[in-house]
Amino acid sequence: MRVLIVEDEPYLAEAIRDGLRLEAIAADIAGDGDTALELLSVNVYDIAVLDRDIPGPSGDEIAKRIVASGSGMPILMLTAADRLDDKASGFELGADDYLTKPFELRELALRLRALDRRRAHSRPPVRELEGLRLDPFRREVYRDDRYVALTRKQFAVLEVLVAAEGGVVSAEELLERAWDENADPFTNAVRITVSALRKRLGEPWIIATVPGVGYRIDTQPAAGQEGDERG
Repeated sequence: MRVLIVEDEPYLAEAIRDGLRLEAIAADIAGDGDTALELLSVNVYDIAVLDRDIPGPSGDEIAKRIVASGSGMPILMLTAADRLDDKASGFELGADDYLTKPFELRELALRLRALDRRRAHSRPPVRELEGLRLDPFRREVYRDDRYVALTRKQFAVLEVLVAAEGGVVSAEELLERAWDENADPFTNAVRITVSALRKRLGEPWIIATVPGVGYRIDTQPAAGQEGDERG
């Protein structure tokens, strides 16, 4: 999952970003409305986390534009305005959830997971595919009932691949969904992470490489597939 944090307090924004990374959630930061709109125009985000009181176009204006775009992107308003009227106006603008400051990072992560699940309501909270069982809330992965210990980045990559349900996911999309805007587009991080993830999951290899296209969960895995170890 990749989220946009719109927050004008740098230390708080960085603390949120770093905390979400521990939950395998990639996050970009916008400190003002203009930067937020620019990032929204060039990147694909699963959820927007908006502070209402920011320089430039306000969080409320950002929310209006997201709703008007028809993207269906969930919005979580994160603000010190905690009166009932404030919350009501936020929901009227199109917010899907509302969390007041101060807050616990763990609660924010849980709310983001819940919003992501609601957005993709056709998918079960615990996803299962070809013997894989992925629980995004507990951040646990099992293969054929065997627990598989993964790093945060490996989990994030696997979550994107499983969500594709056997469809091909390009390296560019994996970089966009599992890393943040600071990732080097020319890096080989995706190939290295997929290769390590494939080994963690064990044989028969379940992550197939589609040369020149990307990666997918193989619906007919076979041990030692030629070319898989090259990423």
